[in-house]
Amino acid sequence: MSRILETVKIDVDTDVFFDVKWEDYRCSCIQHQKVEQKNLHPDNKMPESLVLDNTAIHQKFFTKDEVDFDLLGEQTKMEVVSVSVIKQEPGNIIPLHRDMFYKIDSEYPNRKEEKVRANIFLEDWKSGHFLEFDKEPHTHWKANEGFVFNKEVTHLSANAGLEDKYTLQISGFYNDSSIHQSSR
Repeated sequence: MSRILETVKIDVDTDVFFDVKWEDYRCSCIQHQKVEQKNLHPDNKMPESLVLDNTAIHQKFFTKDEVDFDLLGEQTKMEVVSVSVIKQEPGNIIPLHRDMFYKIDSEYPNRKEEKVRANIFLEDWKSGHFLEFDKEPHTHWKANEGFVFNKEVTHLSANAGLEDKYTLQISGFYNDSSIHQSSR
């Protein structure tokens, strides 16, 4: 399978993504990462210091009634299956991982098309906000810019700043079969 890491920019009204009662959506992906992705960490285990208190996110999933999946799909070159927003508070990280698309595989077990995720920044970069793809740091982004990537790309996120960081996750099946290598 070829690595996909493409830049993308969307042009949609993002107000709906901020009108959320965030306290209802606190979670952490650390538990499944400890099991599913331990090969990415030293000695095949996650550091014990990574716990809910420093890996917490607030993630709200949106329905087709709330968000125009077709418009997002046109702009990201994918058949959209899932749309969510993550609010990452200061002092929290999402450790190194690969997105394995478990939910898409569960809902569409017979689909063999390439699965991808678009990670879109919902606000301009703020000091201390950080994302890394395949050991390459990314900062100084603009609102509505981001990346489309597949499960071959490792990544992590950190908020070492003083303000919340908001990212939009659009997941689905890749429609652009002409691009199979990374471009930055």
